[in-house]
Amino acid sequence: MSIAVASIRPLSRLASPADAVRFFTPNWFAATMGTGILAIALGQFPDMPLLFAAGTGLWLFNIALFTLFTALYATRWITHYAGAKRILAHSSMSMSLGCIPMGLATIINGAVLFGLPTFGTAIIPVAHALWWIDGALALACGIGVPFMMFTRQSHSPQQMTAIWLLPIVAAEVTAASGGLLLPHLGSADQLTVTLLSYCLWACSVPLALGMLVVLVVRMIVHNLPDANMASSCWLALGPIATAALGMLLLAEHAPQVLEANSLGAYAGAVGGASFLIAVLLWGYGIWWLGMAGLITLRYFRDAVPFNLGWWAFTFPLGVYAVTTLKLAHIVPFAPLMVFGSVLVGVLVLVWLIVASRTLSGAWRGELFSAPCLVDD
Repeated sequence: MSIAVASIRPLSRLASPADAVRFFTPNWFAATMGTGILAIALGQFPDMPLLFAAGTGLWLFNIALFTLFTALYATRWITHYAGAKRILAHSSMSMSLGCIPMGLATIINGAVLFGLPTFGTAIIPVAHALWWIDGALALACGIGVPFMMFTRQSHSPQQMTAIWLLPIVAAEVTAASGGLLLPHLGSADQLTVTLLSYCLWACSVPLALGMLVVLVVRMIVHNLPDANMASSCWLALGPIATAALGMLLLAEHAPQVLEANSLGAYAGAVGGASFLIAVLLWGYGIWWLGMAGLITLRYFRDAVPFNLGWWAFTFPLGVYAVTTLKLAHIVPFAPLMVFGSVLVGVLVLVWLIVASRTLSGAWRGELFSAPCLVDD
């Protein structure tokens, strides 16, 4: 269908509409991450029917978007296999493979928030099955891409940016989805999902936090990346916010699961430790939120070229907003709810800007680019 439309109004930067498949890369899935997290953020206001309905609509749209992107990327691997596999050796484009499981995770989360009231409990087995697929994809990215970095790619400290986090963070995003899914599963599955969610969290967060230390040193020694990587400064906030959200959700539901499985002696400690870790990470996120804001203002003193990387402005901010609102529902501290609501408002504005520019750039064919094919 997309090719038929393009044949009426050709993609000006492509030799032919079919090249949209040849040049389709996984960084497009960042749009599903940004759209999905906005839907979830709007879903945090169930007492506001208009916002909740908007979140439901965005979730359904995001499913269609993710399905379209999956079809395009799968088609590329089938019809242009030799070119598609070159992404594994590309030092930056391979990082965006992590966007695929993270985009899928927002659909799973939406199934719990919006699918239950819309389709009933029949949606839960679907979400549970997708969670297993998402976990497998996240681990594949979290292990496979770093292995490629170690063995097939060329990197240097001065070229490091926060996009190195993308394949690693996917596992903790799946862990947070597991925490959200927990109370809706049968007792036989709850303990398995709980333990695996903690393990997925552990496969991601320590590595991400260590990488953030290296990133700070890199920026001290080599200053900021080029303007075309301006949005990457927000990616550092993503693993911190997602890690905090995952711990909040597990702190809320894991103790009951442990008690129901004869592990009640550990329930209080697990719940308390998870909550403490979440609060500490949320506090750490304040530093990165402020730093990312200042860096963004510094970049936009001059012209910043638009690219698909601008979606990095959305997902980390959205996860931190959702985490703040989740914390506000647990801790009786009114400013948290105000702060979280303001962050959601900023997220809406940023999403509108990035989505409109993406739609315009995609229609003109300007955003279809595969750097791993640069020699072709």
